[in-house]
Amino acid sequence: MSNNFWQNPDLEPKRAFKFILSIPGVSGVTEGIPEFLVKKVKKPEWEITATEHKFLNHSFFYPGRMKWTAVDVTIVDTVSPDSNGSRRVMELLEASGYELPTNPSAGAGWGTVSKKKAVRDALGAVSIITINGEGTEVERWVLNNAWITKVQFGELNYENEELLDVTLSISYDNAFLQSSDFPGNGTIPQTSS
Repeated sequence: MSNNFWQNPDLEPKRAFKFILSIPGVSGVTEGIPEFLVKKVKKPEWEITATEHKFLNHSFFYPGRMKWTAVDVTIVDTVSPDSNGSRRVMELLEASGYELPTNPSAGAGWGTVSKKKAVRDALGAVSIITINGEGTEVERWVLNNAWITKVQFGELNYENEELLDVTLSISYDNAFLQSSDFPGNGTIPQTSS
């Protein structure tokens, strides 16, 4: 059978709008970000630097270090107490170790963000899940040691009727792909509904 979309009905392309972003938080510490608030997410990217070596009139390039770039996430902000996007993001910041300087002379407000707290106490296991037309998971990107590096709480504007967004930049050490057709990383773990 042909391997193109026009002649093979079993060949289904991945679609940009069929995804779930999981930022579960940490049980008993943070609530994470509700999946239904996520508007868009950028999938992981990596780059390898090139080191140049010049010899006479020629340039030769050699691979350098590999670097994973931050993932950008946009969520819709709501006024509901249970799913208020701004409140959830601020709770993640506090769980990461940040404290407002309320009374510096008494030692309160000296807490700073640490990687341990930002990863283990705030976000939990961050995953970007692609689903097919039946809602079955076909791909999962897992961001190892993910933590929030930047937040933008949107812009208020009298001339704009759009929903208010919160944008997050999430850094991570590395990412791996879990897919049933990619044997290098095993199979997709079953998730509970």
